[in-house]
Amino acid sequence: MKKTVVIDVVGLSTSLIGEHMPFLSNYVSRKHLTRIDPLLPALTTSAQSTYLTGKWPSETGIVGNGWYDRTDCEVKFWKQSNKLVNGDKLWEIAKKEDPSFTCSTLFWWYNMYSSADYAVTPRPNYLADGRKMPDCYSNPASLRDVLQEKLGTFPLFQFWGPGANIKSTQWIADASMLTDDLHDPTLTLIYLPHLDYCLQKFGPDFTKIHHELTEIDAVLKGLIAFYENKGAEIILLSEYGISPVNNPIHLNRLFREHGLLEIRIERGLELLDPGASKAFVVADHQIAHVYINDPSVSDQVMELLKGVSGVELILDKKEQATYHINHERSGDLVLMADENSWFTYYFWLDDAKAPDYARCVDIHKKPGYDPVEMFMSSKLRAGYKLLKKKAGFRYVMDVIPLDATLIKGSHGRIGGKPEYHPVLITDQKQEGSSISANQVFNIILSTLRK
Repeated sequence: MKKTVVIDVVGLSTSLIGEHMPFLSNYVSRKHLTRIDPLLPALTTSAQSTYLTGKWPSETGIVGNGWYDRTDCEVKFWKQSNKLVNGDKLWEIAKKEDPSFTCSTLFWWYNMYSSADYAVTPRPNYLADGRKMPDCYSNPASLRDVLQEKLGTFPLFQFWGPGANIKSTQWIADASMLTDDLHDPTLTLIYLPHLDYCLQKFGPDFTKIHHELTEIDAVLKGLIAFYENKGAEIILLSEYGISPVNNPIHLNRLFREHGLLEIRIERGLELLDPGASKAFVVADHQIAHVYINDPSVSDQVMELLKGVSGVELILDKKEQATYHINHERSGDLVLMADENSWFTYYFWLDDAKAPDYARCVDIHKKPGYDPVEMFMSSKLRAGYKLLKKKAGFRYVMDVIPLDATLIKGSHGRIGGKPEYHPVLITDQKQEGSSISANQVFNIILSTLRK
């Protein structure tokens, strides 16, 4: 099979390719760019799973970056086992055709315990005193040691949160090239997250994101030159584009006001109890899953939702099938926001009673996605917290604001303006001006078969 590299440039759309990305603009002029029709939901884990299996979320089971586990009665976000993804993976099919085929997956999600030959993914080191230390996980385990010896510890706190910057993306690019030099995989999958941060914070506002565009452009220039020298076929793509938003929707607060949520008070702070709630919402960018534990409130829930400004689609289980998202993990209702809106997980009515995790970067405890984690409420306070850390004290980095109006960009919905759709950039011209998300699988496979 032909040596191939697939570079996932998060958030890339035609709206961004221009004067602030001179290398990519020139590169695209020599290649073929095709828009990808966003799938529902147009989210990281769902899109990647569809790209790698050719199956829709209704088949892969990846209905979002998180969902409610009806058995454990817990909301689970950003799990990492590849066994959560149903369907044969692209590298498994390729290996059946060519036993010498090998695959390296660098930071694509669901990257633990997969059948890929080489894998690296974020994985903090949780210490007994409660501290979270930067680290990563790899298969084989020795690859982690080699990469961190050569490149330094994976910069986890620059991968997500208020400190997110180009350092994590550059580390991933360097790790990809080093892994290639060490093992020469047939297929390499690379995830470059850099644009995700600025675009969600500021939207496609070039006055605020031009520096980040220039930074990712430089990383792409180095990566593409490296793989061209290796004679590899190169595919650039994105999972979604990010469009401007200005309207956060707090559905859990609405449900609470109508007696549908169960709230526990611990240490004077409020916690959502999803298992005891009659109905609640798992928010995920511009998609929300509504789980109804008490069927008797179903009509009440539907009437409440119909009156919410900014909700464009309300899909029951039958309607979900039309959009390829119906699965046992999906909500009893799946909602899609309009193009100016997105959903928060917020359930408290008084910020003084918000749970302690609300002001922290804590992607696993929050019962929904929280893009506000990319902002910092006080640099002075954060500096004080870091001093405590360096002095060896236990500490809580509670420096995240609770103002959802800060967010100016989001994704997850289908439709919208084509300039914000994800893209595919290849040597091969595709039929039509756009392709469906599940076609990406066949395009990668056909490239390997050249």
